Amino acid sequence: MSASLAARRALAALLAAGALIGAAALPAAADDYRREHRSARSSIAIGDVQHDGPGRYDRSSRALNREWVEVKNSGRRSVNLRGFTLTDRDGNRYRFGDFRLDGRSSVRVHTGQGRDTHHDVYWNRRHKVWDERDTVTLRDNRGNVVDTESWGGRESRNRG
Repeated sequence: MSASLAARRALAALLAAGALIGAAALPAAADDYRREHRSARSSIAIGDVQHDGPGRYDRSSRALNREWVEVKNSGRRSVNLRGFTLTDRDGNRYRFGDFRLDGRSSVRVHTGQGRDTHHDVYWNRRHKVWDERDTVTLRDNRGNVVDTESWGGRESRNRG
């Protein structure tokens, strides 16, 4: 066998191996792109969080309503939040009913009791939910994490 024939065969084997590795990596890379692209496209996110409202906590609904999580829609179009959830580290969960969040607006989810409006909704709980060190997770109606926010520790804001 000549040296050039051996070199061509070695080059062909190397190219074939590279093509196999590239083909195997393609589905994973495409999946990562979809996941990142989906998160980047979402106009819904957690805004501000008031986990320990000002004033004395006396277990009244008024005191509980000083504790809230804001959900923002940065897009132009309204989004129905039906089935979206907010959860904390302890597993407490608020589920949105049929609620349409207008484009470029926000809604505050208050812990206590009250009358729902376009900008404020109420969880109707009788005890605080958000601790000094906690994490709020926003999921869409399919259970996909849309956004998280942590406070009170060395945790940082996580998007995804």
